[in-house]
Amino acid sequence: MRITFYGAAQEVTGSLHLIEVNGRRILLECGLFQGRRAESNERNRNFPFEPASIDAVVLSHAHIDHSGNIPNLVKQGFNGNIWCTAATRNLCTYMLMDSGHIQEGDAAYLNKHRGPDEEPVVPLYTQADVQASLSFFISVGLHRTVTIADGVSLTFSNAGHILGSAFVTLDIREFATDKRWRLVFSGDVGRPGMAILADPELPAAADILIMESTYGDRLHQSREDARRELREVVRATVRRRGKVIIPAFAVGRTQEIIYALNQLEAEGDIPPLPIFVDSPLAVSATEVFRMHPEEWDEEVHAFLQGDQRRNPFDWDRVEYVRDTVRSKQLNFLDGPAIIISASGMAENGRILHHLKNNIENPDNTVLLVSFQAEHTLGRKLLDGARKVKILGEEKEVRARVAAIEGYSAHADQAELLAWARGLDRQRLGHAFLVHGEQAASFTLAEKLRAEGVSRVVVPERGQSFEF
Repeated sequence: MRITFYGAAQEVTGSLHLIEVNGRRILLECGLFQGRRAESNERNRNFPFEPASIDAVVLSHAHIDHSGNIPNLVKQGFNGNIWCTAATRNLCTYMLMDSGHIQEGDAAYLNKHRGPDEEPVVPLYTQADVQASLSFFISVGLHRTVTIADGVSLTFSNAGHILGSAFVTLDIREFATDKRWRLVFSGDVGRPGMAILADPELPAAADILIMESTYGDRLHQSREDARRELREVVRATVRRRGKVIIPAFAVGRTQEIIYALNQLEAEGDIPPLPIFVDSPLAVSATEVFRMHPEEWDEEVHAFLQGDQRRNPFDWDRVEYVRDTVRSKQLNFLDGPAIIISASGMAENGRILHHLKNNIENPDNTVLLVSFQAEHTLGRKLLDGARKVKILGEEKEVRARVAAIEGYSAHADQAELLAWARGLDRQRLGHAFLVHGEQAASFTLAEKLRAEGVSRVVVPERGQSFEF
């Protein structure tokens, strides 16, 4: 058996791991690499293997850095099954269609500004490619074991990261030697005690562990502290009669912030004010959240029963915006308001227009509630840039910039260690740390070694391991 790490290796994007056994090739994740334009284009268009040679894809959850290159994989010849949970499949319907729309829009914009002698830009994939890829998805319930390739069975368990997220258990038998392994892949691990979703389950045993390490070198603030900071940011901005502009990932973060605001208003901790969710994808994703109340935790059910609200994401202050005309009208709002819009790193989408129109007003607040990768607009704001380019225009950052880490959907260092602590150290032969920048991954590796995990590796991109 061989495992090769092709993406999210010493970086937090583009998850892509290949398992080869019994003449079969199984892909864990097929995510979009997100970074500088030229590098992203090169890595996303050119797979390091022949797509038609892949027999199956296992998808832990719907975030684009895990699922976003699936339409391109199918476009280039993949013809197998894509295994995921039902909620992940439902979310991917909207998220991948949105990604296809963005790919088409970016190509059209670039072509509009190219000279007559330059080659036209071709989208990485189109919405038609997305529609074709969705027929390959097969949803599987949690704790239901299915055979996905010769000698390989799959079981999903709740990862508590976003709706539908799961960690993966592969029970593998190599026919030629009759060797057997249990491989556990964490996907992205959620945080216990967070709102809306049930806590992540814990793995029981593994011979090989592949684990994320996004926050392997730091601890998050508590949920209570995050809620207190959100309350204070809203109150202070309202006193200045400004607007709170929140870049938020359409899936997970948007719904959690809406629910937090719902609680704060219901308890009288913030004044009643209009809240706009201006992201067609976030609107669609919220519909999927409404479809899966079985994934809501007991706190949500208790809150709804006590307040008699229909669900965590709807009350009379919230307006969900799909229409472009209505989105533009938000530029003329008079008085305090909250605008939540994608993307979470402020790299594309409608959030750019809201930032462009509001970032030079010192009464406003830009509130960052998501992980900000290097080289993104969100990271520049987080690092204190005084001037930034937005949609080709240089803008002075006069609005206040605040950040709240407590709403992260990723486990922090202590929570990752606790998640892995139940694994039998005698049985666990290999641990690989992925989906983390170098400092985070290597710090977590040292922590795991200190807890008795003897063989911990932070693989480089393209590095292979045989078992």
